[in-house]
Parts: sequence; structure tokens; C-alpha cells
Amino acid sequence: MHFLKHYQFHFTAFASLTRLYWMVLVLLSLTACSSLSSLNPLNWFGDEEVNPPNELMVIDNEVQLRRQWQVRVGNGQGDNYTELTPAIDNGVVFAAAENGTVVAVSLDRGNVLWRQRLDNATLTGGVGAGGGLVVVGTRDAEVYALDQADGTIVWVNPVTSEVVSAPIANDDLVVVQTVDDKVAALEASNGERRWIYESTQPALTLRGTSRPVFTPVGTVVAGFSNGTLVSVSAADGVWRWEERVAVPEGNYDIERVIDVDGDLLLDGNRILAASYQGNLMALDTLSGRIVWGLEGASSYHGLTQGFGNLYYCNDQGHIIAVRDNSEDVVWQNEDLQFRALTAPAAITNYIAVGDFEGYLHLLSQIDGRIVGRVRVDNEGLRANLLVADGQLIAFGNSGQLTVYRLQ
Repeated sequence: MHFLKHYQFHFTAFASLTRLYWMVLVLLSLTACSSLSSLNPLNWFGDEEVNPPNELMVIDNEVQLRRQWQVRVGNGQGDNYTELTPAIDNGVVFAAAENGTVVAVSLDRGNVLWRQRLDNATLTGGVGAGGGLVVVGTRDAEVYALDQADGTIVWVNPVTSEVVSAPIANDDLVVVQTVDDKVAALEASNGERRWIYESTQPALTLRGTSRPVFTPVGTVVAGFSNGTLVSVSAADGVWRWEERVAVPEGNYDIERVIDVDGDLLLDGNRILAASYQGNLMALDTLSGRIVWGLEGASSYHGLTQGFGNLYYCNDQGHIIAVRDNSEDVVWQNEDLQFRALTAPAAITNYIAVGDFEGYLHLLSQIDGRIVGRVRVDNEGLRANLLVADGQLIAFGNSGQLTVYRLQ
């Protein structure tokens, strides 16, 4: 049974029957994500699937995806709903698996430079790379920093809660966002905490967090489950500005879920974000002033840009191209509806997305047609795709790390 998003619920022991009723309804009616069929409430009542994914149409492959190399990385995403996306730094791909395996692979040839196994660690957040470190987070609220050169463990430090997004790192800091809506800055040298920022968490949230971003103006920007973007000083965590990407509406908690879950996009002096049941927004990184917005663009993915457009996947799996700094929809592709797409990635003239059956699709940036397809992993693709040196990097759910070149 296929799900699109996995939900996390927060409620008191004295929750009313009304709230419990609506929480059951969301489990029954929304397309959520889980790899454990025993946790799928739809299986309690029958085999019919709510919002079934579109069947793939036969296409003419106008573009060929040629595999350059492939490396196995542990158990991949594992048995839980993790989304471990690799990172690239200095021509090396760093990938991690749920079972604690971390691997460094040369991007050009696919040579395994080192392989490390973090014993007794269930990885749920990663991968971050920068400042000579590879950084991952765990289900048990720990952050591991490894040396990029040889994979040795530099330090391990606790944080306040489970880490479900990739940390970020530079020569000075490692910044981690945890599932309890806190952002912590750790010293890159030894992992000691320098500062922490706390946000108010709503009663009901999506399970996930966006990845924080370092900006050129010396700040860290993070998105939260209350639909806000917040900027703080990278040096000391002092608040700079806060702005809403979405405003909660409706009488029930599920109607008021407006998480900023997709990775933020830094574009010069702008920071762009999308929210679930909310909007797309572009904010000035220095002041937080809204410089562009598109209402009603519900998404829990990050977005990308190219050809003067912004590209995003909405919560139904439609891939949409919007002319930057306008509300003009250039094209919209609905062929992959409810196929649990990854965030879009721009490569040359195309947009790439992965889906729950492990297919990688290429769409034309001109008109949105699907012009290429290859199956990467029979167990699916959840991790976001990466683009580097004209190549497309995909990390399948089973642990296959594969690099393609377009021909």
C-alpha cells in the first residue's frame, strides 16, 4: 500500500473525542507515507487504496540516462520512513543508510574512498557535508561528525530530539534542526552547543523538517511547522526576523497543518520556501521582506529553478512551472499524480524527479513533457536527487547509490 506523507501527531492525554475523530479521519483519508503495511490504517478495512497513484504511460525516450557507476550503501532508507539524501563536497559523494553505514565515493569514477559503520546508531537525518566534516543525525537525538578524509568519528553530541533533516556545516558551525522544532548550532571543532533557537510547535504537524540554510549575510534561516521562516545570527543565535509562509485556517487541527518541510532555496539575496496547505514565498535574506509570493501552492517539497522559472511538486504530485517573480503558470504536468515524488532537480534542459516505484523521470523545462525515464531501484526513491558536474545522483530506498549522465 502506497502512502505519500507520514504524519506526526501531538495531543494531550485529555484530547477530546472530536479531535480523536479527526485524527482517525486524516489517517483514513489523507495520502500518508509509511513503509510498514501493518501501520497502514487502510489495511484494517480492505485493499482499496485512497488516491491511487497514476499508472505510468508509455513514453518515447528522447533523452537517455546512462549509468556511470553504482555503489551499495548499507540498507538504504531501511524499514522506517526515512529520507536520507546524500551530500556532495569537493568532488566526493557522501551517503548514509539507516543502519549506520556512511560511505564516501568519488563522483568522477565511483571509487569507494572509505566506509564507516556507526554501531547502534539508527540514522534518520542526513547527510550534511562542509568544513571537512560529514554530519548525520539519529533517531535517538544524537549528531555524529565524521572526518571527510577517512571517515573517523570526530565527535558525537546529543540534541533535544530526533533529527529527520540533513544538518548543515561550515568551518565554524554544525547547525541541526530537530523534530521538536528547535534549531541548535554546535561547534564544528568539538560538537559543544553554542546556541539554540526554539519555535512553538502546533498540535498537529507533518513528520519532517526543512533543512536550515547558511546565508551570505551571516545568518541561518530555518522553516518551521507553524508555517514561519526565521532568521537568526549564525554567530550567536540572536533573532533577526520572522515571516509567515502560510497562515493556519480552518476549525480542526488537520486543516491548520502548514509545515515548511521542503528544503529552502537560496537564490542570491532571496530565500524561497514552500509550505503544506500554504504558499510559495521569496523573502529578502537580510530583512525578511516578502519580495514574491504565490498563494495556494501546497507542497512539502523543496523547489528548484531554471529557464526563468521556479519548479515545484504540489501535494498531489503535480509538477508545476511558474514564471519567476510572477503568478504565471508556464506548464503543469499531472501524469505522475500521487506517485510520491521527490523534490524536482534541474539538470541542463530538464527537470528530474523520482517516485515511489523507483523510477527517475525527466521532464522538458520547455513544456513539461516526460522525455526520459529509467528505473533506479525497485524499492523506490525517497531521497532527493542531486546534480553535480552535469550528472544526476540518485539514492534508492534499498541503498543503491547511482550516478547517471544524460545523452
